[in-house]
Amino acid sequence: MALLHAHPCRPRRRRRTRPAPAITNGPTGGGAEPGPASPPSPPLSAMEEQKENRPQAARPPGKLQCRVSDQESNGKNTASNPNDFSDPVYKEIAMTNGYINRMTRDELRNKLAEFKLDTRGVKDVLKKRLKNYYKKQKLMQKEPINGDGYYDYICVVDFEATCEEGNPPEFIHEIIEFPVVLLNTRTLEIEDTFQQYVKPEINPKLSEFCVGLTGITQDIVDKADTFPQVLQNVVDWMRQRELGTKYSYCMLTDGSWDMSKFLNIQCRVSRIKHPSFAKKWINIRKSYGNFYKVPRNQTKLMIMLEKLGMSYDGRPHSGLDDSKNIARIAIRMLQDGCQLRVNEKMHAGQLMTVSSAAPLEGAPAPQMPRYRN
Repeated sequence: MALLHAHPCRPRRRRRTRPAPAITNGPTGGGAEPGPASPPSPPLSAMEEQKENRPQAARPPGKLQCRVSDQESNGKNTASNPNDFSDPVYKEIAMTNGYINRMTRDELRNKLAEFKLDTRGVKDVLKKRLKNYYKKQKLMQKEPINGDGYYDYICVVDFEATCEEGNPPEFIHEIIEFPVVLLNTRTLEIEDTFQQYVKPEINPKLSEFCVGLTGITQDIVDKADTFPQVLQNVVDWMRQRELGTKYSYCMLTDGSWDMSKFLNIQCRVSRIKHPSFAKKWINIRKSYGNFYKVPRNQTKLMIMLEKLGMSYDGRPHSGLDDSKNIARIAIRMLQDGCQLRVNEKMHAGQLMTVSSAAPLEGAPAPQMPRYRN
């Protein structure tokens, strides 16, 4: 039985090809300036492998997405009426996306350079950057984008905790470094940092493995405050910057572990409740994977930096240096058009996913949690 033969009496239709749309500068005529070259990236360390080998929380069904994406991401856009796709501007955007998909890496870099955009990163990242720039310019021509509804600040946190080689399942991890990096979403700059070390209670003596991995010595933690006092210092620092009162903000982490495991366990050890400002956060790994359309194994810190054309700056597993590098990834994603949103939360002691369709809400004003009964 012959399949797919043309009808003998019916002439074949000739496919019409449309000319590729011209990609031109929008009304603003520019974008983010390329950043300075970064130093060589250090090799992947043992803690990174340890974190990846830990059991992960079950992921609920459904796909999370950054709210600002290209035409491929379920029609979420920044136009005044996001449900009206009959406007010809969306046809232009779709045609241009197809043209960008056929561009070589050199063509993408040349076009990005023409628009004064960053030219670093792998081909898929360059395509995403160019698509979002073009889409933003076209929608701005239609109606100016109002960005007043977004967070004023993002607080990046990456704890360091006690650990042992081999990561035995019965070992209780206690936080020994509490860093916070304050990212201004308007200027896209790191505005301030906080860092304090913490004295562990259950395992007060650090293992050699932990000292070698984190660079945190026994003398440092012996002189440090216990976790409740450090948490109070964090709350005071955040209040001084008027977070949750004058300025809206949210928390951001590299993965689920910092809030759902390390902070959760530490609060139980210290007999205090989970702080309300840390019950919801942005898991940048999920945001990165959904925005750049990459698999989960491509969302480790070092890989994300590499794919974005950057290298690690500082000492791996210094909590403050890790947080600064995570903030650099967040800045690049915001520049590329991703609206980072809260996508995870703790509810009744369990890790849960926050839908991308949920309203954009900032974290509450920081308060010191009550002690457990």
